[in-house]
Amino acid sequence: MAAGLLILALLGGWELLVRAGGVDPLLLPAPTQVVSALWNDRSLLAPDLAVTVWEVAVGLAAAIALGVALALAMHLWTPVRTALHPLVVGSQAIPMPVLAPVLILALGFGLGPKVLMVALVCFFPVTVNVYDGLLRDVDADARKLLGALDATRWQTLRHLEAPAALPAAFTGMKVAAAVAVIGAVFGEWAGSDRGLGHALLTANAQLETARAFAATLLLFLLAIALYGGFAMLERRFVNWKPSR
Repeated sequence: MAAGLLILALLGGWELLVRAGGVDPLLLPAPTQVVSALWNDRSLLAPDLAVTVWEVAVGLAAAIALGVALALAMHLWTPVRTALHPLVVGSQAIPMPVLAPVLILALGFGLGPKVLMVALVCFFPVTVNVYDGLLRDVDADARKLLGALDATRWQTLRHLEAPAALPAAFTGMKVAAAVAVIGAVFGEWAGSDRGLGHALLTANAQLETARAFAATLLLFLLAIALYGGFAMLERRFVNWKPSR
């Protein structure tokens, strides 16, 4: 309730500031102008939204698959962990705006480079959280019990480590979902004729600031929806976790 009132107060103040002439609407459109652009330009924004959603969905799925696979490999095999862990961490030092044009030149202007950009942005939180969950979130007494029962490595992973890592894994997936749109936008900025990133560039070039804010609002809502979706899945599959 308090958060909703705060948001309404901020939006109201924003609206009054623009309407009173405190800021040029060309630089900062009023919230009502953004909503109006969202409706009036729906025929332009809806196809771009669909393209970005598809890029994010495919890239996020690839990032989750890659992240889980890397985390399992590093957890199960020490040589793999020694070789891959520095590379996984170092990958986050690569500036995405610099990498995006290179991927566009190498892979073309299609879906591939956008999906790869999303995957590169998203795989790190998944990998790190799954790996830490497998390593640290396992009950030591339960591990000793399985050892006393001569459980195999696979049985320990399946019945103890994997379930214990689920909360951390969903934390990583929620973080990845929240930042996935960043990778898609970077890819679209580097080279695309579709998507919300392209819509932002076009709107800014045409001085359609309200449309640019509307596209940004859609990206904001998409990130929230993705995060909420993974939060719902977490409540469904980690229902044994104590509520806070």
